[in-house]
Amino acid sequence: MSLIAVIDFETTGLSPDQGDRATEVAIVLVEAGRVVDRFQSLMNAGQHIPYFIESLTGISNAMLATAPSARQVMRDASRFVAGAPMVAHNASFDKRFWQAELARAGEDAPQPFACTLLVSRRLYPQAPSHKLGVLVDYHHLPKAGRAHRAMADAEMAASLLGQIQHDLRSRHGVEHPDHAVLMALQRCAKPAVRALMAKYAGTVQDLDGHKIEPMCIAEVAG
Repeated sequence: MSLIAVIDFETTGLSPDQGDRATEVAIVLVEAGRVVDRFQSLMNAGQHIPYFIESLTGISNAMLATAPSARQVMRDASRFVAGAPMVAHNASFDKRFWQAELARAGEDAPQPFACTLLVSRRLYPQAPSHKLGVLVDYHHLPKAGRAHRAMADAEMAASLLGQIQHDLRSRHGVEHPDHAVLMALQRCAKPAVRALMAKYAGTVQDLDGHKIEPMCIAEVAG
């Protein structure tokens, strides 16, 4: 299975379009369900961290004062990821900061993003919530450290990705649940999920683990 880069940012706010900047980035490279490398750094974008953000993340202005520049960190992160496709939990957030910070650093951001939050909504509609921490508890996955620090969240998102890929293989018959499958699944309307599975497997299982033949799937979806 091909290499995937799982990323998480900590930031000063919700949107780079509103002037918010990244304060920390972490990337976990995953291949065949195994973590093969990690990248993490605080980053100084020259912007003050609001008190409530500091309370949430534990990242202080004093910590950023000695951190490398955002420009240098993002260039290093871009080289680390190279051409690997990317995954994040609530990927629209991380994708915006990835693209905005790389643009400021004079770098391109061509990588496609898959979202474990959107995929989880398709695969686990019965979960009590689709927040990362709740899904980690729901699947009995290991907690990697303090939430709202980039490496801890990236590690947990990588564990969730592994669970998703395992379930796609074992429960839905998808032999190669690669990044392209994740991208297709996150775009798929919920009523069409079973039909999408049929595209990637001769027979699949429903969300209760019962085998469904392709013809039956097409009839349900149609």
